[in-house]
Amino acid sequence: MHFVSQWRRIVLALTVMLLTAGMTRADEPQPVEILVYPPDVQLNTSRDRQSLIVQARYSDGITRDVTEKATMKLADPAFAKLENSTLYPTADGATELVVEHAGLTVKIPVKVAAATTDRPISFHLDVMPTFMRAGCNMGSCHGAARGKDGFRLSLFGFDPVGDHHRLTREISGRRINLALPESSLILEKSTGRVAHGGGKRFDADGEINATIVRWLKAGAPLDAGEVPQVVELELYPKGAVLDGQGTTQKLTVRAKYSDGTDRDVTSLAQFISNNDNSATTSPDGVVEAQNRGEAFIMARYDTHTVGSQFIVLPKGLQFTWAETPANNYIDELIYDKLKKLRIQPSELCSDEEFLRRAHLDIVGVLPTVDEYSRFMQDQAPDKRDRLVDELLDRKEFVEIWVMKWAELLQIRTTRAVTYKSMLRYYNWLQGQVASNVPMDKMVQELLASNGGTFSNAATNYYQTETETLKVSENVAQVFMGMRIQCAQCHNHPFDRWTMDDYYSFAAFFSQIGRKQGEDPREKIIFNSGRGEVKHPVTGAVMPPKFLGGAVPDVAGKDRREVMAKWLASAENPYFAPNLANIVWAHFFGKGIINEVDDVRISNPPVNAELLAELARRFTEYNYDFKKLVRDICTSRTYQLATQTNETNATDNSNFSHMALRRVRAEVLLDAVTQVTDTKNKFRGLPSGARAVQISDGNTSTYFLKTFGRASRGTVCACEVKMEPNLSQALHLLNGDTVNNKIKQGKLVEQRLKEKKSPQEIIDEIYIRCLTRHPTDKEKAALESILVAEKDQQAVLEDVFWALMNSREFLFNH
Repeated sequence: MHFVSQWRRIVLALTVMLLTAGMTRADEPQPVEILVYPPDVQLNTSRDRQSLIVQARYSDGITRDVTEKATMKLADPAFAKLENSTLYPTADGATELVVEHAGLTVKIPVKVAAATTDRPISFHLDVMPTFMRAGCNMGSCHGAARGKDGFRLSLFGFDPVGDHHRLTREISGRRINLALPESSLILEKSTGRVAHGGGKRFDADGEINATIVRWLKAGAPLDAGEVPQVVELELYPKGAVLDGQGTTQKLTVRAKYSDGTDRDVTSLAQFISNNDNSATTSPDGVVEAQNRGEAFIMARYDTHTVGSQFIVLPKGLQFTWAETPANNYIDELIYDKLKKLRIQPSELCSDEEFLRRAHLDIVGVLPTVDEYSRFMQDQAPDKRDRLVDELLDRKEFVEIWVMKWAELLQIRTTRAVTYKSMLRYYNWLQGQVASNVPMDKMVQELLASNGGTFSNAATNYYQTETETLKVSENVAQVFMGMRIQCAQCHNHPFDRWTMDDYYSFAAFFSQIGRKQGEDPREKIIFNSGRGEVKHPVTGAVMPPKFLGGAVPDVAGKDRREVMAKWLASAENPYFAPNLANIVWAHFFGKGIINEVDDVRISNPPVNAELLAELARRFTEYNYDFKKLVRDICTSRTYQLATQTNETNATDNSNFSHMALRRVRAEVLLDAVTQVTDTKNKFRGLPSGARAVQISDGNTSTYFLKTFGRASRGTVCACEVKMEPNLSQALHLLNGDTVNNKIKQGKLVEQRLKEKKSPQEIIDEIYIRCLTRHPTDKEKAALESILVAEKDQQAVLEDVFWALMNSREFLFNH
């Protein structure tokens, strides 16, 4: 009986095991979606192929590469064959690829054309990409200005015709051997059979070697006629959330050409990670997770660079999102990203912190004692929103943004810009901002301006910089956030801009005329109708072309007017995001793209969806940036505390908490002046004017220089220095600014004459400087000092001095 019972238990156990085999725990994340990349396949000619990737997205947001686990089957195998997740053409026609995994199914269309036709070898399309992939045309190798070891290639392949000449015509018979292609020196060195300063670059039995041999066997031809150009590069998957160190994700890259064809160029693309600490990528396009964080994985092919965002989380990280109120769309989009990162935002800042923060950011002044009392006594739930509205209507808001735009427009006296011209230029800008002229209209008026630098002050923009190429660079950097300078000499290595793009955009500014006005101090800016820009390599006259856009009709028109209408409009995909990013950076200390004037594919936005929505709203608001400021300042994200929690302590880029920001030079000097009840005197301004009102970039003081005020010598955002340093600390401690202003203002002396108690004076000083009352601990410490010292005024002035030297005063928090 015992024997039977034991067998029953064994059978029961085996039955349970069989029934539960392959089952998962109810709380274990399950695949909710599978994505197949690319989402469609087009195979042209017998040499074409397309590698495939299958990515599964799980219920917890994690993604996994399940390419090897998924089942792939062609609906009709007559047209293509599938080998190791790669499709090859067999016959002309169309079918579907059916992909299944974990009970989920996806079908993608497959089209095949010219399946039995061998594509002729192309120097541009086949050989040039091998030099990029092998690293031969990099700046550290043969792409250097003087080449390497007597052989030069164009940097990043910007001059295919010249490269063909140097390969086939220079030192005839040395670099290539048409009789014995495999024995060509370029192959023997690159495969390591002959000593090579750059070492082995590719395998003798690999694809690159085979491509070059095929070209040599064909007679090393240069392409005849027009060659299809790459018009788009696709990198798949579009993004990934990797679970734990060592997790991998394959990539695939597809190039689309101007003739409607496409190619799988994964084996020829270069892969780069912008953060190897979080994710690395192999030369073959396999991403491997490292430490927690984010990495932007880029693929470069031809003149195109594209990227994909990868998030890396610790293995099995447990996280439950605590529901957090959202004030508007900004919060919702911030939360969407934080949820992926398993980060909880900080709590709201206090009313005192918000009051101080909003004043410094929106109007560049500290709240007064009366404003502090009124705000703190207000118990209405919408008091923060109402404060933002009040501050936006103050003249100081205008002054802050006039100062910021004056930096971008380089408003300063120069040899070409007299003080009178500079002042009229500044007053024009002030009028535009004060009248809340839509930003698109202001920019269009500026860039299309003609007339005298006195009578039409906006024309001074073309006196501040007169060199054609530099003008075009400044316009791109200020109004689109792009540094295109690299493309002056070679195709940009990490962005889409080519030399053709650079010189075609410069052509918009090649016909600016300048002549003397009746007043010798005035210049007349006009459209001369003459002047072209030539490509320095080909010598071709470059037609004006929008950056990333079309070639417009400029015949008989002022080219700048045509360019301005496009640049400051919804047709330009870079204008609204750039200005939205500039505004955002002012309130958070860094842009969604940072630096704000370094917009490129290899420097992606930390929250692309947020930047796109800010740009969309800005456009919808008819470029009224006051409305954009209101959206930002009334968001919960702007009102978060600087204190962190366990999940966001190491986050410095996703706006999960407010960052501590040193107060900029002009605002800081104004704050010192304000709390001490003193006045400043600057050149061209009446006594009592604020530092933010200084019109001339060349007008400054030792304090302003020490704390990093921009001289406006360039358009670079880096001109404004926000980093604290030793010189600043020493000036505050030992310099004459703080000490002298305490003595000049006589605030403590005046309050003592008014019979204010030391405690009342301390309270006022704290509110003036820090927008808060002293803590109980601070009160006790100060009272003990006051009891011990007879000279109450000296002690109180020392307290005043100490507060203005404190980190809490110097930083916005």
